[in-house]
Amino acid sequence: MLRIILTQLFLFLLPFACYATWLWLSKKGDKPESWSRGPVAWLTLAGLALTISGFVAVALLNKAPEGKEYRPSEFKDGVLVPGRFE
Repeated sequence: MLRIILTQLFLFLLPFACYATWLWLSKKGDKPESWSRGPVAWLTLAGLALTISGFVAVALLNKAPEGKEYRPSEFKDGVLVPGRFE
C-alpha cells in the first residue's frame, strides 16, 4: 500500500519538479512571478492527470487471478511457505 501511495505522490509532484528544474536551468527561478497562479494551476492539473493515469495503469496491469484470494507467506513447521493465490 505504501508503494502505491509513494508512486502516486511521485507522479503528482513530477510536473512541479520538472518546472523547478527548468526555472533553475534558465535562471528564472529567482523571480516570484515564476511561481504565480497560472503555472501552479497548470502544474496541478498535470499532476492530477498523471496521478489518475497512474491509478488506471495499476488497475489495468493488476495480475491477480479473478476469484482467488491471496495468502501471504508464512512459517509452517519451521519452513517458509511462499505467498500464493488460493
